[in-house]
Amino acid sequence: MTVPTEKIALFIDGANLYATAKTLGFDIDYKRLLREFQSRGYLLRAFYYTAVIEDQEYSSIRPLIDWLDYNGYSVVTKATKEFVDQTGRRKVKGNMDIELAVDAMEIAGQIDHMVLFSGDGDFRSLVEAVQRRGVRVTVVSTVSTQPPMVADELRRQADIFIDIVELQSKIGRDPGERPAREPREGREPRSHTPQFLQRPASPQRAGAADDEFDE
Repeated sequence: MTVPTEKIALFIDGANLYATAKTLGFDIDYKRLLREFQSRGYLLRAFYYTAVIEDQEYSSIRPLIDWLDYNGYSVVTKATKEFVDQTGRRKVKGNMDIELAVDAMEIAGQIDHMVLFSGDGDFRSLVEAVQRRGVRVTVVSTVSTQPPMVADELRRQADIFIDIVELQSKIGRDPGERPAREPREGREPRSHTPQFLQRPASPQRAGAADDEFDE
């Protein structure tokens, strides 16, 4: 699947990956994830994207972001925006698709293989554009849930599709060996899980939990 000398870049849609792993009932060990792909070639960059609710007194995703930033990941964040919909309900918007797409196009000329951790169908066009530049693209999500977390059009466009269930033994965290210094996504004793991380993704827009969230 991979070539030892090829240059690899990881693009992790944070909210989407969290929703996928949570639905499957396991936690991602980000240290093991990094090591796994470092063993598959020359890992040039590992990007992690997530929106942050900045007006909260304490953000439960912040410890994870800080850990990733100090342990080999290039973390890309932006503040969520609050708005009122037509029914008068307050919602939060925090989509990172543009940031991920811009970074992917910028680095495409320097890599051989792009690994996208997302099931979001909106990334199909990005995958196609990156492929036109000679880059192989692997999509990591799952079809093991009902409905599947990966959009069919994205799965079809990818050169390789890996069901994350196949990687669980390599990148999943053993609950009995959870490192004290590596926070769990969206779970800290002083705060509840952010709402934008709680809602599961839809099959056609896996990652919709990263778009609009009820306040």
